[in-house]
Amino acid sequence: MEIFEEDIRGALQVLRTGGLILYPTDTIWGIGCDATDEAAVKRVYALKQRSESKSLVVLLADVRDLLHYVANPRPDIATLIDEFTRPTTVIYEGALGLAPNVINEDGSIAIRIVKDPFCRHLIKRWRKPLVSTSANLSGTPSPARFTDIAPEIIQGVDYVVKHRQEEAAGATASRIIRIGKDGSVAIIRD
Repeated sequence: MEIFEEDIRGALQVLRTGGLILYPTDTIWGIGCDATDEAAVKRVYALKQRSESKSLVVLLADVRDLLHYVANPRPDIATLIDEFTRPTTVIYEGALGLAPNVINEDGSIAIRIVKDPFCRHLIKRWRKPLVSTSANLSGTPSPARFTDIAPEIIQGVDYVVKHRQEEAAGATASRIIRIGKDGSVAIIRD
């Protein structure tokens, strides 16, 4: 069995038991868990030594999945997302169906629709959204490569994905935009 499929199966097994995974995303390496499992999300915050007042990013595989997790997405949201030329996290108003500790205090949620084959495959097989937060301790630099990840992060998760560990090229975090209640778009991080 190739590493890709072995990693998908291993990650799914851990996710089913409320565990944490360390995995390559469409941007940087991330710590992930079931975005609907409050206890698993609590473990992510504890591992990162991060305040729960700072919300996390949620990954979805398809734009149509937004309807399950966002109260009133813009009618043209699929067109808007299709026009993105690089990974972009969108902050939406009115989060639904997610663990309360994933949602920002103002009720908003940061979601990225992934194009990366590994992430898409994992999320489609999981059939739920995944948490994705940079694989670093709070306040330290985000790891651009697997080799940049601190040992305490690697030891603190329940499954480490092997796929793409050897990549030498450094990745960057996503662009972040916010869609207001009125449908306006504001760039938060470019």
